[in-house]
Amino acid sequence: MPDLRLRALSQSILVDMSETRISKRIAAIAESATLKVDAKAKALKAEGKDVISYAAGEPDFPTPAHIVEAAVVAARDPKNHRYTPAAGLPELKEAIVEKTKKDSGTEVSAAQVIVTNGGKQAVYQAFAVILDPQDEVLVPAPYWTTYPEAIKLAGGKQVDVFAGSDQDYKVTVAQLEAAYTPKTKALLMCSPSNPTGSVYTKEELTAIGEWVASKPNLWVVADEIYQNLTYDGMVAHSITELVPELADRTIMVNGVAKTYAMTGWRLGWMVAPLDAAKAAGNLQSHLSSNVSNISQRAGIAALTGDQAPIQEMLQAFDRRRKIAVSELNKISGMVTPTPKGAFYVYSDVSGLLGKSWNGVTLNSSLELCDYALDAAEVAMVPGEAFGPSGYVRLSYALGDAQLLEGIQRLQKLFS
Repeated sequence: MPDLRLRALSQSILVDMSETRISKRIAAIAESATLKVDAKAKALKAEGKDVISYAAGEPDFPTPAHIVEAAVVAARDPKNHRYTPAAGLPELKEAIVEKTKKDSGTEVSAAQVIVTNGGKQAVYQAFAVILDPQDEVLVPAPYWTTYPEAIKLAGGKQVDVFAGSDQDYKVTVAQLEAAYTPKTKALLMCSPSNPTGSVYTKEELTAIGEWVASKPNLWVVADEIYQNLTYDGMVAHSITELVPELADRTIMVNGVAKTYAMTGWRLGWMVAPLDAAKAAGNLQSHLSSNVSNISQRAGIAALTGDQAPIQEMLQAFDRRRKIAVSELNKISGMVTPTPKGAFYVYSDVSGLLGKSWNGVTLNSSLELCDYALDAAEVAMVPGEAFGPSGYVRLSYALGDAQLLEGIQRLQKLFS
């Protein structure tokens, strides 16, 4: 017993020391909730548990073969073994220029493109180059877990603008106007959305763009990482396409991770007005320098090569989307709108809360997710990770059989 007390005391001292040794800015960063849940699910699987995880936003498909082959060829070429321009390979930047014109309806120059280590770095750099301390950022909620931390690291203040399932998780101009103050510096837009899969219509996004245009010096950070993953004939329009005058104050964030099943390759980019792009390039030259040349060569193959494998993946996601929505809506007390993009469903579970299930009363979506993991070995991400409690996110980027079995476990658990 004395040894245990001594160990507990020493651990307490270490915690106190860490609070003084680590900067307050970094200590305030929260671990990614989605990665945390996914790590826990994988740990339970490693213990032999039959866990079905809907946590990670990651396609279950392999990267298309022609992209992998391009990387293999690049790895053998000595020119890729050396430093290259911090802002990206010229060939890749040109490919991104063409993609931006084709998919975002916006003409840009290669000088406006900064190639980054995944979309997360692009998000971080976007806020770092436009925010000063206490600048406010309007963030439609539910939102991706990284946005708050990136804004906080840049010294900014996040202002949530919440839209629930009754609004298909999409904010209105009236809501944005109500949240706007003289300190508002930027609006964050993500369409298709992580975590909800919602896609703003052309009319909705045009109205928001025109509202932004009426606010002098208001920036837009547009996360378009799920741009090519839409369903039912829906098109993910870019705000700069619909309101061209915003091109000089919009930073577009994108990457190959989701569309091309390349999450592990860590390749993203930002497209920004020239002054912001130059600032981001300067930052990156000190932060990380160039992205792996192998990943960049693979990215060129992804953007310029055969797109047929992408359509095959999209068809599979569409099939799974319909299964997920149909089956989840069979659970009384769980409301799941039909998403038009990405590969997530975002269910309103408020009807399941405040009730007792097998003797366990659940008062939050966090408690509900813990209960589902323990009782049914199903991993979901609670709404607390994306904004208010009362919701859960499920990724349907996993095999059809597992997708259905996991939801059937939930149906049984909450019957």
